[in-house]
Amino acid sequence: MAKSREVAEAEASSVPDGAPNVSYVFIVMGASGDLAKKKIYPCLWVLFRDGYLPTGTKFVGYARSNMTIPQLRERSKPFLKVKDGQEARLEEFFSMCSYVSGPYDKVEGFQKLDQALIKIEDESAPGKPANRVFYLALPPSVFMPVTENIKAACMSKRGYSRVIVEKPFGRDSESSAVLSRHLTSLFKEEEMYRIDHYLGKEMVQNLMVLRFANAMFQPVWNRNNINAVVITFKEPFGTKGRGGYFDEFGIIRDVMQNHLLQLLCLVAMEKPASISPEDIRDEKVKVLKCIRPLEMSDVVLGQYVGKPDGEGEERDGYLDDPTVPKGSVTPTFAAAVFHIKNERWDGVPFIMKCGKALNERKAEIRVQYRDIPGDIFHGQCRRNEFVIRVQPKEAVYMKVMAKKPGRDTGMVETELDLSYHLRFKDVSLPDAYERLIQDVFLGNQMNFVRSDELAEAWRVFTPLLHRIENDKIAPVQYQYGGRGPKEADELIARAGYSYTGTYSWKSATS
Repeated sequence: MAKSREVAEAEASSVPDGAPNVSYVFIVMGASGDLAKKKIYPCLWVLFRDGYLPTGTKFVGYARSNMTIPQLRERSKPFLKVKDGQEARLEEFFSMCSYVSGPYDKVEGFQKLDQALIKIEDESAPGKPANRVFYLALPPSVFMPVTENIKAACMSKRGYSRVIVEKPFGRDSESSAVLSRHLTSLFKEEEMYRIDHYLGKEMVQNLMVLRFANAMFQPVWNRNNINAVVITFKEPFGTKGRGGYFDEFGIIRDVMQNHLLQLLCLVAMEKPASISPEDIRDEKVKVLKCIRPLEMSDVVLGQYVGKPDGEGEERDGYLDDPTVPKGSVTPTFAAAVFHIKNERWDGVPFIMKCGKALNERKAEIRVQYRDIPGDIFHGQCRRNEFVIRVQPKEAVYMKVMAKKPGRDTGMVETELDLSYHLRFKDVSLPDAYERLIQDVFLGNQMNFVRSDELAEAWRVFTPLLHRIENDKIAPVQYQYGGRGPKEADELIARAGYSYTGTYSWKSATS
């Protein structure tokens, strides 16, 4: 992969004594937390190792805990991808790291951080432009004081400042609007990067190309040919002692309102005027505006229970997790049917289902076409399906009908298959966070959530979430390791999706 334009320009701008003409500092707010050690520092290491960051980029951690760089390194060690021969490069990476401890709610700590940043910038590129990127790897409860203090004490004096905000962006329309008003009072929209890591995944990035760079899809991507779209997210494990955190949000806020809704927008949006970030995000907002708010009749909620004959964790249900409040009715599974009231999609159900403690790990988009009109094969035909497998084993395949090989005159379902691990064997797919962090340095907001997009997303979900919580609606039970509640299958069938069960795609291994 070629280096990015901005990275190449930054490297080419070095002056003879080796000091760059621009200083870049990446600040990890919440550097002592899980997200920082598991994702942010490992991704920064890969970008640094492979030369995808501007020359001389420095990394500063900030958190309440007192910590040394050796301690930070040890915490991140299990998650760092380090091959033989890269030890010296890793040493160089951590030599570029520093750490400042301080409170999140007092400006004095941020003034101390600012002084550390100024010192780094003056040593790196004295008198030259100095750019700062702040990553809020923090719980939402401290977003407001942290951003207030960044604005008050830590904005760059001679370059840009960019702020990356992790989800969740509020809990409903009102809290999201409060957060958005707070952020827009401090920063310009172009300074804010609301990160949904799903938008950085390879197959999600591929959606735009598949849809708009292939003439075969354009004429049939509409209600005249497509029967239903199913977007699925499955995890084969439960809350694993993290139920206290999960219970605050539930599966709808954790997965459906953000990750899966982003996939829906990319599948359903009209062709943008260009591939510029604003044109693409404009089209996503138009789709959301055509979706009515969800009602209870549109959804099935589930909560997993233990498997009596299971092993280990399988025997425990959600309520058996000691971190989960007793009697919690928080759903760990949800299926929902959306309708997009526009000319292209009117009458086509968009179905989402997501859950924990299910039978497999999978994220995919499944586009099911309508029945063949005028069937001459006496009911042997099954509906064609175009499937984009997001994870694991990224793939694109089309379920088609073919004649059975040999003397048999019958038909069989098979696939036209592009499995990435076979077709692109020597290509390393970047982690979603790697791609998105690089986009922030480039100033590319295409894969980040805009404020009006966020508002429309919450509009769709907020009435349902309030109804669930105010009425304490009890989810139906499903067993650990299964497909989820049978009521979800019934909802999906009523919506119009036809599941035959006669064929299952198997990823090729060689």
